[in-house]
Amino acid sequence: MLYNKGVYLNSCFDELNLSSPDLVKKIHQEYIHNGADVIETNTFGASRYKLNKFGLEDQVQEINRTGAIIARGVAGKEVFVAGSMGPLGLKIEPWGPTSVEEAEEAFLEQAQALLEGGVDIFILETFSDINEIHQAIKAVQKLEKRIPIVAQMTIEEDGNSLYGTTPEVFTKKLEGWKAVVIGLNCSVGPAHMLQCLEKMTKITLLPLSAMPNAGIPRDVEGRNIYLCSPEYMAEYGKRFILNGVKLVGGCCGTTPAHIKALRKAIRALHPPVRKKLQVVLPLEKEEEKRIKLRDKSRMARRLDDREFVISMEIVPPRGHDPAKAIDTAHKLAEKGIDCVNIPDGPRASARMSAMSLAVILHTQANIEPILHYTCRDRNLLGMQSDLLGMYAQGIRNILLITGDPPKLGDYPDATAVFDVDSIGLTNVVNYLNSGIDIGEKRLKEPTGFLLGVGANPGAINIDYEISRFEWKVDAGAEFAITQPVLEIKLLEEFLKRIEHCRIPILAGIWPFYSLRNAEFMHNEVPGATVPEEIMKRMRDAQEVGAESARKEGVAIAQEILREIKGMVQGIQISPPLGKYELALEVLKAL
Repeated sequence: MLYNKGVYLNSCFDELNLSSPDLVKKIHQEYIHNGADVIETNTFGASRYKLNKFGLEDQVQEINRTGAIIARGVAGKEVFVAGSMGPLGLKIEPWGPTSVEEAEEAFLEQAQALLEGGVDIFILETFSDINEIHQAIKAVQKLEKRIPIVAQMTIEEDGNSLYGTTPEVFTKKLEGWKAVVIGLNCSVGPAHMLQCLEKMTKITLLPLSAMPNAGIPRDVEGRNIYLCSPEYMAEYGKRFILNGVKLVGGCCGTTPAHIKALRKAIRALHPPVRKKLQVVLPLEKEEEKRIKLRDKSRMARRLDDREFVISMEIVPPRGHDPAKAIDTAHKLAEKGIDCVNIPDGPRASARMSAMSLAVILHTQANIEPILHYTCRDRNLLGMQSDLLGMYAQGIRNILLITGDPPKLGDYPDATAVFDVDSIGLTNVVNYLNSGIDIGEKRLKEPTGFLLGVGANPGAINIDYEISRFEWKVDAGAEFAITQPVLEIKLLEEFLKRIEHCRIPILAGIWPFYSLRNAEFMHNEVPGATVPEEIMKRMRDAQEVGAESARKEGVAIAQEILREIKGMVQGIQISPPLGKYELALEVLKAL
C-alpha cells in the first residue's frame, strides 16, 4: 500500500512512522473502513538489525512506539492493534553467528516499545526459522504485561517452512511455547495455505490464523503484481473458517478491497469444533544412531588411534580433464600419503568444482579426499543438498570453511554470497550426523561425515579466532587444519589456549619455491604472515640462485615440521605451484 502511494521500494517503510505519519494513518483508516477488526502496526522490519541497513538502529524505540501510537489513534475502542514483528534479517544460532541471546534482546527491545505505544496483541509473522520465532516468543513473554501472541510461520508450496520444517513439527513447537494463536502468513497464496492448515488442525486445538498473500506475485514490467482478486480471497476465507481457522486476513498484496470482500463472505460463519487430534512428538537427536568416529573413514580411524596423519593438497584442474590429478593422487598414495586435501574455488579461478574432483579421486584413486566445502555462494538449503549428495557418493572427510571473497585470480569482479558461516555450517553437518535435517525432519539414516574446520594460529585478532574455534568445537568439529605454520611460538600459544576444547590438529606446511612465492604468501594469502627472519633467508638464497631458493624453502619447511611434529596429530602440505617433489622432500624430515 505504501508502494502504491509513491514510496520507493528501497525506502525504510518503518521510518515513515516518523516522517510521514499521516500516510501511515490513512492506510490504517482504509482497512478499518473496509471491515478490519485488527490492524497491524507499520513495524514489521523495525528491529535494530534491519534498521541498521538504513542507519536507523538508534531509533528502534521511537519508530516502534510511534507506529503503535498511530495505529492506536485510529483504532478506537472497536478495533484491536497488533504489534507487527518480523524476522531480524540474519541467521541466528545454530545456523549463524548471532546468538539466541542477542536475537531475543533485539526482539525484546522492539516489543517493549510497541507495548509502550499501546498494542493489544503481538503478531510475530513471516518466520521461516522455528528457532528464531522461539526467541521472539520468549522476548514478548518477558514483558511486564502479558499480551496474547499470534505466532505465524511462512511456508513454501510444499507446505513446509522455507527451512524445510514440516507443519507437524512447527505446530507442536509453537503450541509448546505457549503462543495463544498459531498460523501461517505470506509466501504462498490461499490454496497452498489451506492444504497446510488442514494438517495443522489435526494436531492442535489452539486457535489458528491464516493470512495468505493475494496470490503468488507476478513480474509485470518490473513490478511485483498480486493477481488474486478480492472475490477469490473471500472464497478461501470461507474455506479457512470451515476448517477451523479463527483469525483470517491477508499479507502481501492484500488491499482494503480484499478485506471488504473477506469480511462480507465470512460474516455469518463459525469455525467447527475440533476434537480429533494426532500426537506428534518433537524430534530429538538420536545419539545412539550416530556413526562412531573411527567408523567414518580411514582418516578418522587413524585420528582415533592417535596416528600421525599426512595430507597433501591437490588443486582442482582448469578445464574438465582430471587425468593429471588422478595420476598425482595415485603417486601420492604410493608414497604413503594418507589423504589429499582439495581446496574449493582457489583464488577466484574458473576450475573444476572441488566436489566433483573429490568424487573422482574417491572412485578412481586409492586415496581418501578431504573436501574443502565453503559457505561462499551457497544458501543454507543448497548446502544441505550438496552435503547429502556428497555423502551418497562416498565423500566422508570434509573441511568446512566460511571462504574468502573472490578478490584474486581470473575473475576479480566475481561477487560472493554468504548465507551462513563455517560455524553455522558445522551445526548443519552435526545435525545430519545426528539423523536430522535443518527443518528437523528425521533422516532414514544419519550421515557419518568426519567434520573438520579451519584454524589460524597467526590471526591478528587471536582472541576472536579462539572464540570462533570454541564455537566450532561446540558445534561438532572433530579435527582442524591450520593455516601454514611459519612461527612455532604462535602455534604453541594457540595450542595452549585451546587445550580445554582440543580436537586433533593438522598443521599447515608450505615449502617455499622461491622468494616471490614467499612474498606472495606474505602479501596476498588471507590470514598468512611470513616472519622477517624467514623472508631474509629466502632473499639471501634467491641471490645465490633459483635452485638455492628452492632448497632453502624445503629446509625451512623441514625445520618447522621437526619442531611441531610432537605438538600436532598431523600435517597438511601445500605444494607450491604444484611442485609435489618439493612437498615430498619435506617429508624426509619425518
